[in-house]
Amino acid sequence: MIQKKHLLAIAISGLLASSSALATDLVTIYEQAVQYDSGIAASKAAYQAEQEGTYQARATLLPIITANASAGHSDQEYDETSLTAVDDSFKTTEYGVSLTQPLFRADSWFNYQSSKYNSKRAEADFSKAQQDLILITSTAYFSVLREIENVATTKSAEAAFKRQWEQAKERFDVGLIAITEVHESRASYDSTKTARIQSEGDLEIARENLARLTGNIYNDLNKLSPDFPISQPSPSNPDEWVNAAYSQNWSIKSAEFSLKNLDEQHKSEKSGHYPTLDLSANYTVSENDGSKFQDNTRDDASVFLVFQVPIYQGGGTSASIRRSRFLVEQSRQTLETTRRNIKLDTRSLYTAIKTDIDTVASQKQNIISRESALEATRAGYSVGTRNIVEVLDAERNYFVALRDYANARFDYVIDTLSIKQAAGTLSPQDLIDLNKWLQAAAVTPQQQ
Repeated sequence: MIQKKHLLAIAISGLLASSSALATDLVTIYEQAVQYDSGIAASKAAYQAEQEGTYQARATLLPIITANASAGHSDQEYDETSLTAVDDSFKTTEYGVSLTQPLFRADSWFNYQSSKYNSKRAEADFSKAQQDLILITSTAYFSVLREIENVATTKSAEAAFKRQWEQAKERFDVGLIAITEVHESRASYDSTKTARIQSEGDLEIARENLARLTGNIYNDLNKLSPDFPISQPSPSNPDEWVNAAYSQNWSIKSAEFSLKNLDEQHKSEKSGHYPTLDLSANYTVSENDGSKFQDNTRDDASVFLVFQVPIYQGGGTSASIRRSRFLVEQSRQTLETTRRNIKLDTRSLYTAIKTDIDTVASQKQNIISRESALEATRAGYSVGTRNIVEVLDAERNYFVALRDYANARFDYVIDTLSIKQAAGTLSPQDLIDLNKWLQAAAVTPQQQ
């Protein structure tokens, strides 16, 4: 029995006081996405519709009670040869109630069971959609932060290369270097200027992508704290993550319920060969007002057992059984494919997180090394032991290290959320926990 996880029901708004107070933090944007996103609304409506479908299927197993009434006027003229040839005119009224109770209808029972699994499948799809929104919102949020870092890095690189170009021109004017070094520095400056323009365009696209989820444009976002912990995944065994995914992943659950749904439908189709038994009861009152020869009131009551056996229906029942059997097999193979894909994704994400951790540590050390190399190259250039090309390469390597370090940290955050989604445990609480490390307002390129 699946445990109902209505992730949207978690009162994250009440927990905001313990997280960042800024309006443009991750949790606030997620709350706005929950209210705005049409995909979540559609998935919720689909789930509610399937719930009603279960009630509708159950109704075929319950009694059907019908009330009826009629009123009319009758004129009767008897044959003149009759000994009692007299005209008769009167009003008639009739009312009653009937009840039909299915006693044995295998198709209705299996359809009811099928509808319950279909409702659970829709619930799993709804939960999957909620987790998707958490991951999509987080990815869009950190994509903006990623592009902000890239713009900041390219702006710093552009300013550094511009200074190198200006210094090269000054050294050329006094005859210390050749014109080729001026051209080299100018080419590097132009290249970083182009990269800065492209980064600013990518930042605007990332902001638009985030705005698509909420309907709002965000110029300032809270940035990831430098102290954000980069820790090993827990549990530390990829097989445990895979086992968790097999039992909790919503895509797998949806495929499992879809298979059970079709299996019950197959049983319903097979029951087309089974007999049916219904109980039928009727009670009717007829009144004649003004009749000279008929009773004024008559009561009729009847109870029947209606037994029917299907004999031949043109081969349609057999064809339906074969069709449903193929659909069951298709669903079984789809489930197996889903399980295999989730296993691959989960193990790949675990490996990616381990790689992210090593990459962050390596890139952090790389920044220190590149900075030391840059200072040494600049010093060598000032005394004539290094040329401008070496200085420009050292500058470029340093800024690339800064960019790669920021990207490695963002990759770690997204991969950590992704593996939780694969395991079926991703929830708004993960955003609340992450939000605590988004406390300082990021500086936009316009403010630099």
